[in-house]
Amino acid sequence: MKNCLVFDLDGTLVDTAPDLMAAHNHVMKKYGYEEKPINSIRKIAGRGAASMLIESIDSQGNLIKKKPIDSETHRQMTNDFISFYRENLSGNSKIRKNATSLLDWCKEKDIICAVCTNKREDLAIKLLKEINLYKYFDYVAGADTFDYRKPDPRHLTDILDILDIDKKNSIMLGDSETDANTAKAARVHFVLINDGYTEKKLEDIHHDHLIEDFEAVKQIASNYLTI
Repeated sequence: MKNCLVFDLDGTLVDTAPDLMAAHNHVMKKYGYEEKPINSIRKIAGRGAASMLIESIDSQGNLIKKKPIDSETHRQMTNDFISFYRENLSGNSKIRKNATSLLDWCKEKDIICAVCTNKREDLAIKLLKEINLYKYFDYVAGADTFDYRKPDPRHLTDILDILDIDKKNSIMLGDSETDANTAKAARVHFVLINDGYTEKKLEDIHHDHLIEDFEAVKQIASNYLTI
């Protein structure tokens, strides 16, 4: 019987906010918008370039009042963000506490690992390779892998189908309501990572377990999965 852990990437496996914010500020400066400190929009760092830029501009009061943005400019800004980020995506990103220890443990226990992220697939794979985590994963599904993305539960269930994993033998790990809603809709056990990329209170996010670091997942997995 095969078991599987499915990980979100940004804010879950890796604290990517510093490199995402560098790309954000590069684009903001280029297009005449205000740069921001990382703490001010860290909560939206995992939402993807297009959404991140719009929310940041809107929060400055610039979207309508000072410097309206049209769809073509937004597209160009998003492309510039992705181009800059592709070349600078791992310099200041840090693997979460005990994540590597958990992945090593999964290898020892023959637990299959996968990534389910709303980051583009090519960027997710490039990041995982640069931080030496790619070797742990049997499958990586990004925002553009299928015709849908989180919180659509098919983003998760298609991964399990491809890997031939029964939902009851799987656990999803994530840091936001997007991950939580995906797992809930898919009827997959969900572990919520504290201090992730979300604006919601943790008690308002669906979860079966809340953890501070990945060491706790070993016992959780041992309780849920047949190891």
